[in-house]
Amino acid sequence: MNSAAETPVSRSAETYDVPHGLRYGKYVKPYLPYFIFGPLLMIVEVLGEVVMPRLLAYIIDYGVNNQLEDMPGWLRVIYEWCRTSPDATNGPFVVAMAVGMGLTAIIMMIGGVGGAWFGSLASVNFAADLRADIYRKVQSFSFSNIDKFNTGSLVTRLTNDVTQLQNFVNTLLRMALRAPGMLIGALIMVIIMDAEKGTRMSLILAIAVPILAVGIALFIWQAFPRFTKMQTKVDGLNANVQESITNVRVIKSFVREDYELDKFAATNADLKQTGRSAFLVLICMSPLMSLIMNTVTLTVLWFGGQSVLAGEMTTGDLTAFITYITQVLSSLMMVTMLLMQLARAIASSKRIREVMEEESDISDADAAQPGLTVTRGDIEFRHVTFRYYKESEGKVLDDVSLTIEGGSTVGIIGSTGSGKTTLVSMIPRLYDADEGDILVDGVNVKDYSLYNLREGVGMVLQKNVLFSGTIGDNLRWGDEEADLDTVRRAAASAQADGFIMSFKDGYDSELGQGGANVSGGQKQRLCIARALLKRPKILILDDSTSAVDTATEARIRRAFREELKDTTKIIIAQRISSVREADRIIVVNEGKITGIGTHDELLETNAEYREIYESQESPASTSAPAPAAASDGKEVTVNG
Repeated sequence: MNSAAETPVSRSAETYDVPHGLRYGKYVKPYLPYFIFGPLLMIVEVLGEVVMPRLLAYIIDYGVNNQLEDMPGWLRVIYEWCRTSPDATNGPFVVAMAVGMGLTAIIMMIGGVGGAWFGSLASVNFAADLRADIYRKVQSFSFSNIDKFNTGSLVTRLTNDVTQLQNFVNTLLRMALRAPGMLIGALIMVIIMDAEKGTRMSLILAIAVPILAVGIALFIWQAFPRFTKMQTKVDGLNANVQESITNVRVIKSFVREDYELDKFAATNADLKQTGRSAFLVLICMSPLMSLIMNTVTLTVLWFGGQSVLAGEMTTGDLTAFITYITQVLSSLMMVTMLLMQLARAIASSKRIREVMEEESDISDADAAQPGLTVTRGDIEFRHVTFRYYKESEGKVLDDVSLTIEGGSTVGIIGSTGSGKTTLVSMIPRLYDADEGDILVDGVNVKDYSLYNLREGVGMVLQKNVLFSGTIGDNLRWGDEEADLDTVRRAAASAQADGFIMSFKDGYDSELGQGGANVSGGQKQRLCIARALLKRPKILILDDSTSAVDTATEARIRRAFREELKDTTKIIIAQRISSVREADRIIVVNEGKITGIGTHDELLETNAEYREIYESQESPASTSAPAPAAASDGKEVTVNG
């Protein structure tokens, strides 16, 4: 039995083609030139760093102290060229060296600025693409997947954790070649000068560098778990802030500001304490590294000064030695900073990977007929069982079987927590059944693509959600291409056009976040209009008129009968008046269907329905119930 029309898959594949796993190469490849040119330009700066101390040494030894006996041959050519006469001063030579240093500084600046620019471009684009993929992944999650990560945690992973990776990539590109390049270059120059002068200054580095390396390793070992814990605390703070700001009206109405302030203060203090513990490692590391650097510098000055006095080394050479040794230690400090950022980046990467590798338990990857669309709106439940917690014995739905004919109007009523919302949420696959099957137009819902299935189903949920933007923008969620006349017709059917036009800007009126500047009843009618604009084959209204007066609700139901004759309408309600005109009414209790029939039939045969009716109606109306209005004439049957 397959009556669903088959059409080419359009947006479905694009909409739900989400990434799985975290593969950083994907985010590097499109910007590979930035990742290459950035470090290369930083090497230019490093070469300048290595050359500058030698030029300064030449100025001191040959330009100032006039120690010409060991001047290299290539430098003597420059020196002689700068002298205008045998008796001339060394001023022109000093100027020439200074010009060389100036040109070197300019080249270093070009390399440094260029490297920083390309590094920033690479890291920003890397983070933007990664953030987009994480957001796309989150959008593909089912309700149960989202329940696994709290909202605050997902916000932190999309923002703070991605920023940590961005900062690491930026630092990596700026220092990945610069720090080791400076370290290697300075070490080579120290060894060369050591060999030329016959000194043993490089032995000082041979002792200091391992000590520094061990210290760095200890700091990294201490820092990693602390930064991981700190990111978790950021999750808690974000969740607290989001909850309190979103529900600020409830907080104020119950005068709970002091409670929320204390709650936030405790969360904030917890984060502060964790952050203090994490950054204490950095605080201790900086002075210790500085102590080692200064100790090494003093040692070089002590032994180097003795070599200068003994005539084994010139003042310029000692200056260059100190500069090169400082560069070696500074490069180690850069590596330390890079490794500290790596510790934070690893913690953030682990949290991002958890999201990216999360398997959505609802997808259309195995859809047998992804090109199918909903055409009639026939619905069938076959022995459906569902649990929110799969290991628990309690069932939210227990062996539910029913058939709803396309175009009919069905009411669902029952006590709170009886499974009404869960039942209808399985039609567009917001949840999947643990056992049994749900069919739409004779086809298992799992055989549709998620996009095509949900495109055929319109839902107005219990929690009416509107978004920032104009009223028109919100309503066009149902149909992006709808013109104003079409939008107004849908709003009129939902009894919303009147109050919308009473606003100064009409359909261009701005809604606050979550529709904060409209009443509950207005919000419900806007959500109904949005669903109507979609023109679905199945329309589900989950207690969506609870804040609407009975007269307005009656007009909305009349609009449904007149304008949605071919649409299957499922109305979940707490009020008997909301469903009494339905073709059939389904009574649900503790996950099971306990009755089905028209209003009059259920009053006669179903004690639970009769109890609900009597609790809502006056004695007079109970003794003489009003006849049900004419229905669409469609039939609803229950199997089993």
